[in-house]
Amino acid sequence: MEASLKSRNFGSLPTGEPVEAWTLSGAGGLVVEIITFGGIVTKIIAPDRNGKMADVVLGFDNLDRYVAGHPHFGAITGRVAGRLTGGTFTLEGKTYKFVINDPPNHLHGGLKGFDKRIWAATLVERPDGAPSLRLTYHSPDGEEGYPGNVDVAVTYTVTADNTFLIETDASTDQATPINLTNHSYFNLGGEGSGPVTGHKLQIFADEFVPTDEHMTLLGRLESVSGRANDFRQPRLLGEAIPKLFKNHGDVYLLHHLAAEGAKPDLVPAGRAVHPASGRVLSVSTTEKYVQFYTSMHLNGSIIGKSGAAYQAYAAFCLECHNYSDGANVPSMGDIILRPGQPQHHITAYAFSTEAGR
Repeated sequence: MEASLKSRNFGSLPTGEPVEAWTLSGAGGLVVEIITFGGIVTKIIAPDRNGKMADVVLGFDNLDRYVAGHPHFGAITGRVAGRLTGGTFTLEGKTYKFVINDPPNHLHGGLKGFDKRIWAATLVERPDGAPSLRLTYHSPDGEEGYPGNVDVAVTYTVTADNTFLIETDASTDQATPINLTNHSYFNLGGEGSGPVTGHKLQIFADEFVPTDEHMTLLGRLESVSGRANDFRQPRLLGEAIPKLFKNHGDVYLLHHLAAEGAKPDLVPAGRAVHPASGRVLSVSTTEKYVQFYTSMHLNGSIIGKSGAAYQAYAAFCLECHNYSDGANVPSMGDIILRPGQPQHHITAYAFSTEAGR
């Protein structure tokens, strides 16, 4: 298959701003579609063990449905992905307060985070010829209450070996928290095919961050040993989910072997297998944590692109990022972006297959 990158019109916002859809087709067969509204990944089409293609992420086939609201399907999430405790932090002697959109916390950058902004698209030429798209956005000082002018770039690439690379870059003129992630919802059996209870999941982490009943991070690490959320060995989600706290999923600290201060390397975060199709998703990242989410909040009220109602556990998320509440607990992960110290991270979603047994 020949690699290609094509664009088309995906509609216009109520303001009249046009939205583009970009399709990245890799030489290995993996196809990814992204729209400039929210940098949303609307499709990931991957082969099964027999070469049959299926779209393996939840989402919609029209802009109006994304604009109407959704649980961050496939979106660039920020300025701070995850929960900011109490919607406040103090930085360099000044206290900042933010909208409480997930009581009692501030979630995913606020009411109009990066997931609801228009991003500018430019093509990236790579020596290997892999299709690559760079999205950029300028977040002005005070947007959603955050300090500093921030320039963000997210580069999407589909490689010949069926890896979907997501690279994030950010710089600022004033100290401000930044914690970016992609919020894709995966179902390796195919979007709309039913619950992911038949998937097997492995998470490469010995420790997790406990939460309270509101999923507020408690600012400490605990061992997964002997707990229901221990995924160090592959486990069937149908058996694991009912035993998880609030059936939700946790934030895990990943194994980073690089010396302190050294350039971060990609480390394994998670591996999911759908035995029926043979599809395998392997996730690696330079980030410190991965948030596993079971999509337990879905309740059938959202109709996806295939016409299927998305019920609880219709997908899973493996969101790679730093410690969401790092502005309040920097010892868990410093997320403060400072002038002259740009941030760069990579997360790789590698698709493959395994034989049936």
